[in-house]
Amino acid sequence: MDKFLIEGGKCLQGEVRISGAKNAALPIIAAALLVKGPLTISNLPALHDVNTMLALIGRMGVSVERKADMQVCIDSSSIDSYSAPYELVKTMRASILVLGPLLAHFGEAEVSLPGGCAIGSRPVDLHIRGLEAMGAKIVVEEGYIRATSDGRLKGATIFFDTVTVTGTENILMAATLAQGQTIIENAAKEPEVTDLAQCLISMGADISGAGTDTIIVNGVAELHSAEHSVVPDRIETGTFLVAAAMSGGKVTTTATRPDIQEAVLQKLIEAGATIESGDDWISLDMQGKRPKAVNITTAPYPAFPTDMQAQFAAMNCVAEGTSHIKETIFENRFMHMQEMIRMGAKILIDGNTASIEGCTQLRGAPVMATDLRASASLVMLALVVQGETLIDRIYHIDRGYENIEEKFQGLGGKITRISPSKAT
Repeated sequence: MDKFLIEGGKCLQGEVRISGAKNAALPIIAAALLVKGPLTISNLPALHDVNTMLALIGRMGVSVERKADMQVCIDSSSIDSYSAPYELVKTMRASILVLGPLLAHFGEAEVSLPGGCAIGSRPVDLHIRGLEAMGAKIVVEEGYIRATSDGRLKGATIFFDTVTVTGTENILMAATLAQGQTIIENAAKEPEVTDLAQCLISMGADISGAGTDTIIVNGVAELHSAEHSVVPDRIETGTFLVAAAMSGGKVTTTATRPDIQEAVLQKLIEAGATIESGDDWISLDMQGKRPKAVNITTAPYPAFPTDMQAQFAAMNCVAEGTSHIKETIFENRFMHMQEMIRMGAKILIDGNTASIEGCTQLRGAPVMATDLRASASLVMLALVVQGETLIDRIYHIDRGYENIEEKFQGLGGKITRISPSKAT
């Protein structure tokens, strides 16, 4: 199992190119199941989760042709199976996204109940109830969701009790081929949902309201081939900017989108950073200063993203002052803080709120990654504290960050991947 060995105390400087967003790429790959013909996707990040999703649809008989860097052509006309097996789904919750497209296009689907990061309950009942409202017959048995449709799905008004990104995406994709109009209320407004909608529109879907809490879809008989470029990863962008702030450095992120980073950028300005931006770049300069502690409350977009909570927790560990972080999305997303405490962080956890007292005496230690964003936060903290840190179970980080060690090395960070083969 690979590990990271990191020597801390480095000031990050330079420029880093941002990859395509994992959380947009995965549903867009699933959307290829809606059309018998090629969907060409560019700006696709080279990530373990992306490879898993491509392997999953490839197992169904779908043609997957990797073209130039960051581009793939998917053609579902050769599909011969409508099953997503446990051995692939267990590693990635986003596999549930093939359920809606398979059901809408082919009238049947068998999808294993999903796995992924252990950061709390993310039930699939919202997906199931939405598809049942559209006429699907669904049973959950032996660890699988088995769904069938007698002819085309039917348009319906679907209200989500709680905001769900993957639930919104699943129903959105299914609705494109349903008969009649589907109205999705209390829909997720994340940029990745909007990116999926734009991809579907390029395929011939009739969608309005993406990016608001009400999405209206008028079903069409079929979709057609298209090309789509995945939106830049706002979480990767934020991760590198926060890492720069923690180190007192100056970093420019390129190939990104400032307009979908407002909540994160505002908190960085509050921490004392000077932020400049253009159409596709963001520059952060701390001018050698230590960041100020900032309070965080996570909430659905456009509020502060839960996927940036761990990174700001890392920054607050070395910041001036005391901060409070409240996690409202997932009930088990403070596991990284126990590892930060091993490095000397002063953190008190009370339910879904953590109080962090900034400290300059942190030192490297052996720690263990517990989920994707926790992995990133431990890397960030290890880069700025004194001494060496050995981070175990970094397979989590490979699920969501493309070449993270190479990118940090390019900014002056001293980070080395240690694999069992190299160790022997």
